[in-house]
Amino acid sequence: MRIGVEHLTALSRGCAVLGTGGGGEVDTSTLIARQALDDYGPVTLVTLDDLPDDGLIMPVGMIGAPSVSIEKLSSGNEIDILRTAVEEITGQPVVALMVGEIGGGNGLLPVAWAAKTGLPLLDADGMGRAFPQVDMVSMNVVGLPPQLIVMADERENVVSIRAQDGVWAELIARSISDVFGGSAAMADYVMTVATARGAIVEGSVTLALRIGRAVLDAVEPIDGLLEAVDGVNLIEGKVVDVLRRTAGGFVRGSVSIEGYGRDAGRLVRIEVQNENLVLTEDGRVLASVPDLITVVDSQTADAIATELVRYGQRVCVIAFACNPIWRSERGLQIAGPRAFGYDFDFVPVEELHGIGI
Repeated sequence: MRIGVEHLTALSRGCAVLGTGGGGEVDTSTLIARQALDDYGPVTLVTLDDLPDDGLIMPVGMIGAPSVSIEKLSSGNEIDILRTAVEEITGQPVVALMVGEIGGGNGLLPVAWAAKTGLPLLDADGMGRAFPQVDMVSMNVVGLPPQLIVMADERENVVSIRAQDGVWAELIARSISDVFGGSAAMADYVMTVATARGAIVEGSVTLALRIGRAVLDAVEPIDGLLEAVDGVNLIEGKVVDVLRRTAGGFVRGSVSIEGYGRDAGRLVRIEVQNENLVLTEDGRVLASVPDLITVVDSQTADAIATELVRYGQRVCVIAFACNPIWRSERGLQIAGPRAFGYDFDFVPVEELHGIGI
């Protein structure tokens, strides 16, 4: 498959849903991808079987607070800087780019970067959604060390990191992104094709496309979205309060939504750290990481990034199951509720709400 301009609308809508509020807003990244595809032509989407086992895969994306990236735009040259650095350090050519996280704008920027470099894009990512931390990737779940991380900013500053493990990778990379002004371009968990087998979430790009197409083709967008992700609509209501602050390289805060119509009288709260982490009502957990919680426009089903949530918006909150790797014991240790400081255990959304049971 080749990704062209004609795929961007569906891709952006699917990435926004999988972003669970994080990964960066999609509109700017869509414009960047559109310009790159116009300038350099379509991008070839490949699988691991299309690549040599000893070939080098470079997962890429942005790190930092999404609220910063709205105002601090990239130069467009970061991908060339990252690729050059990776190839100089490893002594190997990069054979394909990979989406670091499929959620939000980070799912779209690699399309632009693949077009600019002429490299194919692997149909995979490291999460199957968006998470706020460097260590919250499937490669870490299966025990791969972050052998090489390279970061660059719009001023052409470059830093390479050889971290002992994913936790150290997060601490070091987050500090550097702060020094770079709150956001930076990053290639992380650089690995060979052989190493990537069984360590990445395959099919992520086509999943985002499928979700986006389902919403676009549906007579009732919310119904189309719920069917595409096998999800549940937990509330329809109005945003009545937004608390948001940018600190330590993250957007943190909460969103309160007051129900109307069939949900009149209800009040739910979403806890946020770049992504939507936990949804509660009267102290009861309705959904939590690593399952996906996404706020969408109640009419169009367009997902709303955490930095763009505003008082008065009419929204639905949908939840659906994460990739199975995150429900493993190791996956929950890395990205379950307790990994974010919550004092409760994860319960799958389908068990909480009887989906598919």
